[in-house]
Amino acid sequence: MVDAATLPRAGAMARIFGAEEAALEAGPLTVREMPVPAQINLRGDPGDKAFLDAVRGGLGCALPLEPNRSVTGEEITVLWLGPDEWLVLGKPGSEGDLVAKLRGALSAFHCAVTDVTGNRAQFQLSGMPARLLLAKGCSLDLHPSQFGPGQCAQTLVVRAGVILHQVDEAPTFDLMPRRSFAEYLWHWLQDAMAEYR
Repeated sequence: MVDAATLPRAGAMARIFGAEEAALEAGPLTVREMPVPAQINLRGDPGDKAFLDAVRGGLGCALPLEPNRSVTGEEITVLWLGPDEWLVLGKPGSEGDLVAKLRGALSAFHCAVTDVTGNRAQFQLSGMPARLLLAKGCSLDLHPSQFGPGQCAQTLVVRAGVILHQVDEAPTFDLMPRRSFAEYLWHWLQDAMAEYR
């Protein structure tokens, strides 16, 4: 019998691309589907210093407390989703370990640690015109003075709910749609990139 925990997790675009990497290029722009990261939803009281210290001890990095910010540790990134909610992203396949670490560190606290790894796909869009491309379908002000590296937001991109995270100055953006919207968003990105070919 095969252990389900050892099976590779297929990307949201596997139906179209099979075993090949899902990637598009158009001039200076590239978009590719990333391997499915571990995704742990964490809810807790940001006003409780003991809770914050316990999370830091469990994860090895602090939670971002400023709205729409991220913090990157050695092997994880934590995105602020709301006043008492964060998304912990880890290397693919590490979700069980992250859940165990957090539940162990937070056993004395009223909080929630939920594995949501299967919930979202992750696309990475990069290249100088990436902001202009996203502006075609997203109402956020993505000007560098308003949205830069380390910032994140829950928003809509062409009516699909996504978590948008700017990774670096290139600029590189991670777009995390729910898996059920992944193909729709992928096809929109493909169409929106056509002018850069």
